[in-house]
Amino acid sequence: MNRIKAWADEHLKGDPVIWVVVFALSLVSILVVYSATGTLAFKRMSHPETYLFKHTVLLGVGLVAMWFAHKVDYRYYSKLSRLALWVSVPLLLYTFTNGVSLNDASRWIMVPVINTSFQPSDLASLALITSLASMLSKRQQNIADFKESLIPMLIWCGVICGLIALTNLSSAILLFLTCMLIMFIGRVPVKYLAMLVFVGALAGVTALKFGVRGDTAKNRIENFIQGKELPFQAKHARIAVATGGIIGKGPGQSQQRNILPHPYSDFVYAIIIEEYGLIGGVVVLVLYLVLLSRGMKAVYKSERAFGGLLSAGLSFALVLQAMVNMGVVVGLGPITGLPLPMVSMGGTSLLFTGLSIGIILSVSRGEVDQSWSSSGKEIKNIAKAA
Repeated sequence: MNRIKAWADEHLKGDPVIWVVVFALSLVSILVVYSATGTLAFKRMSHPETYLFKHTVLLGVGLVAMWFAHKVDYRYYSKLSRLALWVSVPLLLYTFTNGVSLNDASRWIMVPVINTSFQPSDLASLALITSLASMLSKRQQNIADFKESLIPMLIWCGVICGLIALTNLSSAILLFLTCMLIMFIGRVPVKYLAMLVFVGALAGVTALKFGVRGDTAKNRIENFIQGKELPFQAKHARIAVATGGIIGKGPGQSQQRNILPHPYSDFVYAIIIEEYGLIGGVVVLVLYLVLLSRGMKAVYKSERAFGGLLSAGLSFALVLQAMVNMGVVVGLGPITGLPLPMVSMGGTSLLFTGLSIGIILSVSRGEVDQSWSSSGKEIKNIAKAA
């Protein structure tokens, strides 16, 4: 036990609570995805262990990416984010014009040679949040200067959110709300935030008019608001929740996994509640809330504005996505098609979720190092005085 603790102290830096949350969500992911892919394996006449192995490997890739990201000083991400933004623009445009359709949505591009799908919106979201935190931290002294400070941020928010909205309106809305939060924490005047709302509304209207699935998004929103007949997915998701009870039916005992479309991704939370009950659903919810709480701590603990804004933005984006996914399952919102971070089966999503959490850990690791450095200086001063 002491060896394990020593190894963890040496190799797993940063907030230990976040590490516990990540490993807990990873365990939940493996258990539920293995159960939820049984029907998929049957339809494709393959072994369920094949999907379990594939998902475990992809989850492992996300965890490795997280480990590498947390080892890098978070200040380096400020430089990389601007390059990533410029790369994201042509990728998003290419996705809109030549995107591959998967799961009834054109949000992916195929990477040649390795023949793997890639979702550029995940890269663009991470790049925008990081770049926005960087721009705000550098402009704190003249944050009220509209021309020098606000226009570049408004332009990037409008361009990236608008391009994402053309193929993935729900992700664009969540990214926009995250940008609003970062700018609010970054002391941007309210009148300028109102201008950002205008830019976001313009991008949303454009997406509904010209987007790949604008009509689908509009119909889902209208049906939810008007309370019309429940869509097929929403109906069976609620059945899963209702039949799960307090303690659930037990691992691997879900019935709705045989009926729900994509029970291993979009509606994985329904399978969690059906098999593990209200208790399992609440545990997963609490894990995300703990992640949000620990990520937000950096806002007042970090000695640098960039670290606090970056950690707050990334943790809010991840947990907001989780809340929307869970809200859809229990009937609190229209169907969106967003995965549950660190739990749903996926490739690009797991990779960039791992990178995001790794950056949050890097920020918290910097705080620990700074606190130890400060403690060391205090000890030296006391020794000199003695």
